[in-house]
Amino acid sequence: MYPENYRYTKEHEWVLVEGDRGTIGITFHAQKELGDIVYVDLPKVGTVVEQGKALGSVESVKAVSDIYAPVSGEILEVNTALADAPEKLNEDPHGEAWLVKIRLSHPDEVKDLLSAADYQSYVGS
Repeated sequence: MYPENYRYTKEHEWVLVEGDRGTIGITFHAQKELGDIVYVDLPKVGTVVEQGKALGSVESVKAVSDIYAPVSGEILEVNTALADAPEKLNEDPHGEAWLVKIRLSHPDEVKDLLSAADYQSYVGS
């Protein structure tokens, strides 16, 4: 269920690192807990984010939840498709519904994140 090549946070975000770039999203577990997602607030391209700090938020019929940066860096791209179709996060949280692409400023931060197996144990699935 959780892609092996992604790294995960205990706050239920994932990052796929490719070279000095990362793609960030929320996990299947996060979207399941949130329920039907109705709005996504993402940062502007060029914003610098810090590991562990909020980079945006997701609003569902149940609650508004912050999205925390799994790694530090500069936002290079935002998934604009989510503005018109936030429900994609419920349908494909590990694929088409990525949130942002980032240039990593501290690639070594990835070592502190959970593997797929560790994350799966953490959420108990």
